[in-house]
Amino acid sequence: MLTIRTRGKLSSRGTMLDELVEILRKRIVDHDLPPGAKLREADLADEFDVSRPRVREAFGVLEERGLIERIPNRGAVVTRLEADEICSLFDVREVLEGLAVRLATEKVPPESWEDLIHIFEGPAALALADNDFDAYVECLGKFRERCIVAAGNPILSAQLDGLYDRTKVLIRRLLLVPGRASQGLSQHREVLRAMRAGDAYQAESLKRENIRSARECFLKYRKYLL
Repeated sequence: MLTIRTRGKLSSRGTMLDELVEILRKRIVDHDLPPGAKLREADLADEFDVSRPRVREAFGVLEERGLIERIPNRGAVVTRLEADEICSLFDVREVLEGLAVRLATEKVPPESWEDLIHIFEGPAALALADNDFDAYVECLGKFRERCIVAAGNPILSAQLDGLYDRTKVLIRRLLLVPGRASQGLSQHREVLRAMRAGDAYQAESLKRENIRSARECFLKYRKYLL
C-alpha cells in the first residue's frame, strides 16, 4: 500500500479541526494523496503541531465524508472507489444536480445566466480548443457554484459538496475520453439556454441527461479510468 508523507508545515500552532480537515480534504480530492495512500497519525500530528487525538478527530470527519477508511491493524487510507460505487454516485448526482439547476432557475432572474452563457460560448470553448482542461474545469466550477448558491438550499449544497469531493478526479479523467469534453460543453450550453429562458424543468431534464451521459461514458471506458 502506498504511503505518502504529506507536504508543508503550517507556521501557526494549534491548527483547528476544521482547518486540518480542509487541508487533508483538498490533498485527497486533488489527488496529492491518491486512492490507497496511507495517512499516518504521528506524521500528521508532527506536521501540523497538533495532538494525535485531534488527528483522529479529523480522520473521523473524512471517513464520514467517504474520503478515507480506517482499517483495523492497518490504519487510515484514502478510499479507492469501485465501479459499482461510482455508478451509485452518478445516480445520486443526477437527481441532486438536476434539482439544483431547477431550483436555481426558479429562484433567480433569467438574465442572471447571461454571463455564464458567454463563458460557455467563448472562454470554455477556447479552452477545449487549446486542450486547456484546467481552464475548462474552472468554467464547470463556476457553473456548479452559481447553481448551488442560486438554489439556496444548504442541505442540498452540503450533499453536492460531498459528492463532488468523491468524484472530482474522475470528472477530470473523463474529460480525456475522446469527444466527452465537447459533448459536455454542448450539454451545458443547452442547460444554460433553458435557464435563460426560465424553463426550470427543461433545465433540470437537460442537466440530468448530462450526468447520465457521463455515467455511460464511464461505463464504456472504466477499465482505463480506474
